[in-house]
Order: sequence, then structure tokens, then C-alpha cells
Amino acid sequence: MSVTELRPRTPADTALVSLAEAAGSGEDARRAAIEALRREGLPHRRIEAWHYTDLRNLMGRRLGGNQLIEAVAAREFPQTGTVLAPLVAGSTVVDLDAPERASAPQGVTIAATDDLADWHESPNHLDRPVDTVRLVSAAFGARAATITVAGKAELAAPIELRGGIGAPSHSAVRVSVGDGATATFVERVEGGGSPAPSSAVSHLSIGDGAEVLWVIDQAKDEGAAHLGQLNVSVGANATFKLFLLNAGGQLVRQEVHAVTAGEGSEIIMRGVNLLEKDQHVDVTTTLRHTHPNTTATETFRNVLMGGHGVFQGMIKVSREAQKTDAKMACNTLLLSEDGDFSAKPELEIFADDVQCGHGATAGEINQDHLFYLMSRGIPAPQAKALLVKAFVDEMVEELEIDAALGEALTGKIDAWLEQSH
Repeated sequence: MSVTELRPRTPADTALVSLAEAAGSGEDARRAAIEALRREGLPHRRIEAWHYTDLRNLMGRRLGGNQLIEAVAAREFPQTGTVLAPLVAGSTVVDLDAPERASAPQGVTIAATDDLADWHESPNHLDRPVDTVRLVSAAFGARAATITVAGKAELAAPIELRGGIGAPSHSAVRVSVGDGATATFVERVEGGGSPAPSSAVSHLSIGDGAEVLWVIDQAKDEGAAHLGQLNVSVGANATFKLFLLNAGGQLVRQEVHAVTAGEGSEIIMRGVNLLEKDQHVDVTTTLRHTHPNTTATETFRNVLMGGHGVFQGMIKVSREAQKTDAKMACNTLLLSEDGDFSAKPELEIFADDVQCGHGATAGEINQDHLFYLMSRGIPAPQAKALLVKAFVDEMVEELEIDAALGEALTGKIDAWLEQSH
């Protein structure tokens, strides 16, 4: 009896599995993930959650399946060797490859575990039976570090999370913030120019009455691929703030999946995507409201000098989540004919007493605003730069975060704008 392969494998599929096999020891859990990756392959455009990011095709064509195969055969990947300074001075830096070496501040415990990401179920109902990002993480053997913040602790400085510098690097972390605590986490994603994807999977549990700011600073090198996922549970009367900055990488998919786990919880998400040349950057989010009297605002601003951007946002309101107030917006500035953007905001509402809305806009710089600045003696290039800066800096300002962190983020945005103009 012969068995027919129903899903033809591309060179990128085959090379990725080969690379995962060579990444570490062959314990049962990781072998199971590798076999699932071999069976399922990379997602393609017929998978609804990946319709705008045909990972199978992009890995093979945009990043070069042959290049990936050659890298696997040679076991050679570029290593930057860069030692990053903390984004904010005084931060606690946690190397997720060796978390036990970090000096934990008072009220915080940091440890290493043998746990791999659970890939058997996807938080995105439009994905496959397996979760693609977690599957890649588990196949490459990313062990989950654990960070616990005690109840009512108030951390004076951010905790900065770093995966390996170079490529491919794979990291995972589970963070638990106790009731009434206040904390800031900065996830740094930098370095590495390999066509093999890096991955970062994070789980964040926020206790009742706690407040957490999570920053994702993604600035991978040209030619690099990255798959990221942040999963968040927000307790009763707790506040979760997110700032996401994509300012690098050749092929990037960043997912954010948040759920309200108690009445009165609040979610505030802001993001900036900066694209040029032939980059492909995809931000996919789901916000699930499962308790009454919860609020959420989600706004992303995109600046395209080229490349292709994607935003997929889903707000889901369950029958029990009465009095939900949720808004979502995606605004894009197209500064070049070489850039394009796909936006897919969605609402799925089963409650009847809610205030929910979504919207998406795309266009060029407002010519009236440009004329106003030029009429006051500002040359056209500087006037254009001021308008673009105001467009994206507003996302940082709306979060009302610590001044030092805000300045660091706007500084990175300014550096990208100066380089691209």
C-alpha cells in the first residue's frame, strides 16, 4: 500500500525542517514538534490567517529557499556579536538563553525551565489546527524562561528581555505579574541576517488590579525573518499597555493575542510599523472580551517607503461581555509608489449592549498641512518630515509612559525616518 503526500513540500519547507533537526537534542517533545512541522509545512495563502503573508512562498522566493538550503548544509549563519546597551539605563537585562544569570530586582524571581511552547491549539481561530509560530519555536527547542513579579510590587526600572544575538535565535518566556503590581517589560528583537526565521513566544498573565506596559522593539537586520507571538491574560480591574515598533527585518510576522480575564480590565495597544524597500511586515491581533465592563483601544500607524505591510485585527465579544467598549484603527501613510498595505479589521460580537468600532485609512501626506508649514518658511523636505514624525510620535505620547523610555522609542523612530529620507 502506498501513501500519497497531500501537501507537496517546497525547498523552504524541507530546509526549515532540516535546520530544526540540527538545532538540538532529540527529546520526545521536540521531535513531536519537528514531525508536525514536517507534516503541516509552512502556511500558505489558502490558510485564512496567513492569506496576506504566504509564508511558504515568501520563505522560498523572497528570502531564497536555495540560500536557506545552502546555509543548512554549511551550518553557517551570520553572527553579529553585537552587545546591545539597554534601551533604558538601569534596566534589568534578562538573556532568555540563560535567564538564571540575571540579577533579579526585589520582588521578582527569574528561572529557566524545560518547557516548550504548546503548539497544539491556535489562539487565532483562522489558523490551522496547529499554531504556526509556537510550532516553529518548539521545533527549534526554545525553552521557556519564567519571570514572576510578586503582588503589589512596583518595579522602578524596566525588565529587558533578549533572545540570542545572531541567527537563527529562538526564545520563549512566561511572565506572571501578581495582583496590584506595576511593571514594565521591553522585548528586544535585533540582529541576525539569516533567511532562517528566528522566533519569540511570550505569555503574560496580569493579576487583578495590576498594571503592565509591554514594549516590543523589533529591528532585525536586512534579510532576516522573524516570527513573534505575545499572549496576554488581563485580570479584573487590571491595565495592559502595549507599544509595538517594527523598524527592521525582511519578513516579519508579529502576533498579539489578548483576553480579558476579569471584569473592569483595560487594554491599550499602540503600534508603529516603518517599512522600506521590499520588506514584508505583518501584525495580526485578536482581542477577546469575555467579561462585562471591559475596554480596549487599539491603534496602529504605518509609514511605507516601500515594501508590503499587513494588519489583521479581530475584536471578539462574547455573550457575557456586556458593556464592552472596544475600538480599533489602522492608519497608513504611503510615501512611495513602491509600497502597499493590506488592512483587515474585524468585529465578532455576540453581546447586545456594547460600543465597538473599527476603521482603516491609507493615503498620502495632507497637502493642506504641508502647505501650511511651507507658507511659514519651512522647506518642503523638512515640512514633510515634521508631519511624518507627528503622525507616528503620537502613538508613544498616547501611552503616557516614562519619559526615558518614551525618548528612547521616539529616538529610534527618528533615526529610521532620517535614514529613510
